[in-house]
Amino acid sequence: MKDFFNYTLLEFENFKLTVSSILGLLLLIIVVNLILRVIKKAINSTSKIDFAKKYSIYTLIKYFILVFATVFALQILDFNLSVLLAGSAALLVGIGLGLQNLFSDFISGIILLVESKIKVDDIIEVNELVCKVQEINLRTTTVLTRDDKYIILPNTELTKNRFVNWTHNAVASRFEVTVGVSYSSDVNLVKKVLKEVADNQEGVLKNPAPFVRFNDFGDSSLNFSVHFWSEEVYRVENIKSDIRTSIFELFTSNNINIPFPQRVIHHVPGSEDNRDNR
Repeated sequence: MKDFFNYTLLEFENFKLTVSSILGLLLLIIVVNLILRVIKKAINSTSKIDFAKKYSIYTLIKYFILVFATVFALQILDFNLSVLLAGSAALLVGIGLGLQNLFSDFISGIILLVESKIKVDDIIEVNELVCKVQEINLRTTTVLTRDDKYIILPNTELTKNRFVNWTHNAVASRFEVTVGVSYSSDVNLVKKVLKEVADNQEGVLKNPAPFVRFNDFGDSSLNFSVHFWSEEVYRVENIKSDIRTSIFELFTSNNINIPFPQRVIHHVPGSEDNRDNR
């Protein structure tokens, strides 16, 4: 039996692959998988932490365990790590210089997972693009845009650049829909109609309550905006579309006109005759 475990499967220079090292490697893989499952189950079983933070905690623990498991696996295979590192020092320096951006992404990924400024299912706006966070890895973050396209962002994009996290402190965010009406319109009626539309719109929160603001006197219209809060941050454009439809219908039934832009052309008498004379 001892001879069987010490049987050499592969040998070259100072490296020898035996049956015992293969069995030890398989045992290590099984143990690591069991540990990760137990840790994941323990983290998910607690109700004091939300899903996004559970994901971040588990991901960090998983990566640390995998690093230690990799080092232990090399020892099982009789790799001399000190000799390996010393012999490849120059190579590692060259690789490090060439992969600065890659290492920067890894560090950024650790920062994102530790700080939890961005979590899974958060709605963020980066580079004028609104998207939902699907997965945070050490090097990249996967997001889903409103038109259902997956984008892989390097983590440095989220640590070096400015971005907006719509759901960082609360699930609900405030939005607005603007509209212009003719100068002959009843201002109080317009405000009443806009408030009624927002109050009756599905997906708009009752508390905080929507409100209407008279923004400005435009060139050809009186400009209003209706402000509302919603928890449907990711699909809020659909709610805005429904609000605009309801506004148009109620404006029509209440004889409130949305004016076209007006342009005034000044005609100077005799100007045509002067051109003809020239």
